[in-house]
Amino acid sequence: MTRNLSRVCIAGAGAIGCALAARLGSSAGVAVNVLARGATLAAIAAQGVHLTDLDGEHHCQPRASADPADFGPQQLIFICTKAQALPAILRTLQPAITADTVVVPIVNGVPWWYFKGLGHDEADSRLHSIDPQGELERLLPERHVLGAVTFMTAQTQSPGRVISTNPHLITLGEINNQPSERLEQVRALIETAGIEARSTSSIRDPLWTKIIANLTSNPLSVVSGATLEQLYADPQLTPLVRAILDETLLTAAAYGARISFNPPTFMQLGAGMGAVKTSMLQDYQAGRPLELATIGEAVVELAERIGLQMPMTRHTLSLTRFIAALRHSNTGSQ
Repeated sequence: MTRNLSRVCIAGAGAIGCALAARLGSSAGVAVNVLARGATLAAIAAQGVHLTDLDGEHHCQPRASADPADFGPQQLIFICTKAQALPAILRTLQPAITADTVVVPIVNGVPWWYFKGLGHDEADSRLHSIDPQGELERLLPERHVLGAVTFMTAQTQSPGRVISTNPHLITLGEINNQPSERLEQVRALIETAGIEARSTSSIRDPLWTKIIANLTSNPLSVVSGATLEQLYADPQLTPLVRAILDETLLTAAAYGARISFNPPTFMQLGAGMGAVKTSMLQDYQAGRPLELATIGEAVVELAERIGLQMPMTRHTLSLTRFIAALRHSNTGSQ
């Protein structure tokens, strides 16, 4: 069945959400709806969304609201939020989700749907570090979900204004690893927006690549304050990064993931990203909650299921939690 993708919603107007909205609205000609709130909502309503990237300047004036009921039912929804915000935003989005709505979560780390679509017993398919009560499963049944792995870096300059200094890539795949018409339609739409878009019959392979990139960089960036270039090239940090990389590669391999890079190449590519702050470091410096559950704790949970320990990863996550709690305590006492 050919789907009408004219009603498209971006749920979450952070750096990646605004970058996607700007590209879809300016290059693909889509009338984008943006779910936002607070100062970001006010800025987008007044000035639209602006993106500066390697191709130049992109601007669109989407319809913006804090209430998805203002948009009506949507054919396609991109969820561009932090993982810890998923329950709240999925509850909010219910009026926009119909029987045929395709939902593409663009969220860091291990997704709650990791074991869905593969025939696992229900008791074994839930990741307790991410969705302990099964709320995400209830709010968004797996038939709606189109898997996505996003290799995009962007930083917010001010509400509704973002800059990106690296190429854009999104890989899409059905979570049951089957081909589908909706997969190709969404891929084509994203490509029309000037973003490289690939489809895959094994979405968990690129997912592990992104998990490895997140886990080797995000928590340690909070501990060290380092940029991507420093994390992957500074001799004081590279032994730590390499240890986390090796632990995560072993876990990925144990789950059957096919990783297309070798460790030295991965380190070189990471250093080549330049003086970019990770999203977790940006969140820490802004006093926002950190995505440790999906980026770190879920990977440790997966490792525990198969008897792997991941000691360096565990130590780094413990340090990150301590530093984040200390900042929260110091801020709260002022």
